[in-house]
Amino acid sequence: MISQNHETELEAAERRIARIPRCGAAKLASMEKSFLDLLAAVGEDPQRDGLQNTPARAARAFEFLTNGYRQSIDEVVNGAIFESEASEIVLVKDIELYSMCEHHLLPFIGRAHVAYIPNGKVIGLSKVARLADVFARRLQIQENLTIQIADALMKTLHPAGVGVVVEAKHLCMMMRGVEKQNSSMTTSCLLGSFKDDARTRSEFFALLRE
Repeated sequence: MISQNHETELEAAERRIARIPRCGAAKLASMEKSFLDLLAAVGEDPQRDGLQNTPARAARAFEFLTNGYRQSIDEVVNGAIFESEASEIVLVKDIELYSMCEHHLLPFIGRAHVAYIPNGKVIGLSKVARLADVFARRLQIQENLTIQIADALMKTLHPAGVGVVVEAKHLCMMMRGVEKQNSSMTTSCLLGSFKDDARTRSEFFALLRE
């Protein structure tokens, strides 16, 4: 018997899936055909039991992993900006990130830390994570992803400053090439007072270490 709590979790998951921007039937069919051709190209038999539905599943997975192309910042924020007298650093730590390396189409996985200093307005907490996802759910390099998150928050909220740090492990480096399993990459983007004021910058990085 499924518990009431589990039913609620399933319903929430279904609602999240329903909100995912779709790419359209024609594009989905095109991706499915591409995955079918790829399976054949590597020497597999796409008609064997384990692979018969793989092209369709892979197409839907790729649709999900790139849904950031079909989202706008205004839609994601959805008006969740509020008046506030807060004037100190607001920091959202450990935002899980899953993105795809644009060079090898392999995942990189990590977390983002996003901070800003309000300038009369604050943004809904969940919207910070959603802003990060808009850009993570695209073909990316980590350096650009970090800048895009910072720029989006700066343009949306017009705060006194924005600081973003992204830490990630890249499967394109772990599974192939140099095959280094324990390496990770850290990138940062500092705007406004985070870039111009050494004390603000120091406070930001001190908060990250806590």
